[in-house]
Amino acid sequence: MKHTMLGALTGLLGFLLLAELICRLLPVSSATQADYRIDPRILTYAPHHPWRYSTGWDLRNPQSLRTNGHGFVSDHEFVRDPNAVALIGDSYVEAASLDAADRPAAQLERALGGRRPVYAMGAAGTALLDYAERIRYAHEHFGVRDFVLLMERSDALQALCGSGNVHSQCLDPTTLTPRTLAVAPPSMAKRVLRESALAQYLVSQLKVEPARLLRQVFTRSVPVEPASQVGAATPIVAPGPPKSQPMPEVDAVVAAFFDRVKPQVMGRLVIAIDTHRPALMQQRATDDPARRRFIELARVAGATVIDTEDLFRPHFSRSTLSLDIGPYDGHLNPLGVRLVTTAMAQPLTE
Repeated sequence: MKHTMLGALTGLLGFLLLAELICRLLPVSSATQADYRIDPRILTYAPHHPWRYSTGWDLRNPQSLRTNGHGFVSDHEFVRDPNAVALIGDSYVEAASLDAADRPAAQLERALGGRRPVYAMGAAGTALLDYAERIRYAHEHFGVRDFVLLMERSDALQALCGSGNVHSQCLDPTTLTPRTLAVAPPSMAKRVLRESALAQYLVSQLKVEPARLLRQVFTRSVPVEPASQVGAATPIVAPGPPKSQPMPEVDAVVAAFFDRVKPQVMGRLVIAIDTHRPALMQQRATDDPARRRFIELARVAGATVIDTEDLFRPHFSRSTLSLDIGPYDGHLNPLGVRLVTTAMAQPLTE
């Protein structure tokens, strides 16, 4: 029995070692070493840090990336330059699945005729109030006057604490008061596992959550009857957009955002906000009250808002080409990025 167990353990360790070596040869997403290095309210990757990124179990869209001296995935080292444009957002701006030339900052820079550098300050898992901190930082440290935001359609509501998309700044979902919630530093176990390509494959590619897995192992699950599917495939008829109504959560987030960025935006603030592209492509209703409310309030506050529905609807009326990276990834593909950045450039050149 003792020899059997020793043999099984040796075999398991050998298998894990082989799997680790294979994962190191493949473009498995690697650790980004994120931390609060440049500012206590801004989470960035390690400066000058090379890392790999890919999507899914089969490692689609592999990319080799490198951060600049401030921890952002950008073609530029950030220096003080009032002529620069700061492009701010979440993974839409980072665009890790795209080639460098196809990412939003590179395409916006080309749309501006190469006359102005575009500083890409994207960070996955962030929302509107975190963007305000990067606007502050870009103005204070680099003298940036013009800012462009590339937003998901739910970025305003994701700025509520507990959304899972906050690096530091949010509003309490009950009281709507400002809070600062820093991301907890990684435990020793996480720091060790960051160095393992196999662990990165399980967590980054397969999305295995050890804590959730343990809960499932020790929790009894009872089968339930599937919900009725009657009427589930009924197409949605798109009504005319109703008049915007006050929404306390959206109103509070937007007010907090513009209150924070007003001292820093000395030039233009251009905001491009995504729409429900799959519904638009299928000619279904796309109206989103929170998104519509945000657009209205942002325009009243003086921002130039690009409603991407006005860009994408004509595209889908004449083409069947998707604007998504793929059915497994709803981020904008190079064509979608080009449509948006072309529109972004126009108000910056007026």
